[in-house]
Amino acid sequence: MSEHGHSHGASASARQLTLALGLTGTFLVVEVIYGFLSGSLALLSDAGHMLTDVMALALSLFAIRIGQRQADRRRTFGYRRAEILAAAVNAGALFAIGMYILFEAYRRLREPVEIQSTTMLIVAVLGLLVNVISARILVGGSQGSLNVKSAYLEVLSDLLGSVAVIIGALLIRFTGLTWIDPVLGALIGLWVLPRTWTLLKASVNVLMEGTPEGLDLDVLRADLAALPGVAEVHDLHVWSVTSGEHNLTAHLVVPGPEGGLLAQVHEVAERHGIEHSTVQLEPPGAHAGHEGHLHP
Repeated sequence: MSEHGHSHGASASARQLTLALGLTGTFLVVEVIYGFLSGSLALLSDAGHMLTDVMALALSLFAIRIGQRQADRRRTFGYRRAEILAAAVNAGALFAIGMYILFEAYRRLREPVEIQSTTMLIVAVLGLLVNVISARILVGGSQGSLNVKSAYLEVLSDLLGSVAVIIGALLIRFTGLTWIDPVLGALIGLWVLPRTWTLLKASVNVLMEGTPEGLDLDVLRADLAALPGVAEVHDLHVWSVTSGEHNLTAHLVVPGPEGGLLAQVHEVAERHGIEHSTVQLEPPGAHAGHEGHLHP
């Protein structure tokens, strides 16, 4: 794809994400306000779930904007890791919100409060409509961009939360069983917490420059060692600059001539989903007596 085409694609994705973010963010504020006014924990819990959507949309938009900034002398990898920093902060905040929802659900089961089911129902229906519109906006861009697709799936999953709150509001209205609200809120909170914990773990793994999830370092080492002319592999490191962008550095002991070895190394790296690899070739014994990294 040409740079010109990539720029137009990024601009289109940014417009879609901005529209969806505006809709979802505005309704998030409405849902929080009416969640307190109606006394519905389910609405507040769904607002916490919608907050994950807002964060996902904001991060996706942020990733597009920040990714367009060029690397400089202070940030030689560019500014793409800012997305991971934001994701880690957001995940920590959302995890705290989820724990609060569970505590509040327990408290309300012991001390029931009055629920305004009509307000709860109206706001939940409006939330469903907002999610449907946001999903329609994003569905086109989700076909050509993994970034937009992840945001689209987040919004789509929130439809379930809105439907659950609508069902809960109807049950409370016709049965008068107010315990349904805290139970529903707790269920939504329990559904959000594992997703938040997964996001937090993935973010910390990138920040700690851990091996990317899904990549088997032993298999990669074996594949590199099996290349013709390679006697040993050491100082092998694989990490992510940001989500989905992996880097590799390695030292290969090569007794004979290189003979196109570097091209084969890059092919192996690409098979493992690694876009950028830096390899140092060295003769036998060059690493003896040294610890850590070798420097030319």
